[in-house]
Amino acid sequence: MRKIRRNDTVMVIGGKDRGKTGVVREVLTSKDRLVVEGVNLIKKHQRPTQQAGVSAPGGIVVKEASLHASNVLLVCKSCQKAVRTGLRLRPDGVKVRVCKKCGEDVD
Repeated sequence: MRKIRRNDTVMVIGGKDRGKTGVVREVLTSKDRLVVEGVNLIKKHQRPTQQAGVSAPGGIVVKEASLHASNVLLVCKSCQKAVRTGLRLRPDGVKVRVCKKCGEDVD
């Protein structure tokens, strides 16, 4: 899961939202899943709650569900395409993600 991080722009390559792009909001590393902004929207029926003086109304809430990490590809900033990434060791000893198409650093 080190290939995709929070605030990366990704493109969905499989499923009902194939072709959509969005920003990663949350990474669930234990399950290999991501929550992407505006992608994989679901409707959740919520019951009204009343906890500690705060009352939340009930109703149908539209929210993002998680996707499996294998269904997304990182969008390269320089070539603007969905690409696979690799790792390169810079001379100062830092590992950086590299675009496999254009060879530029993603980070």
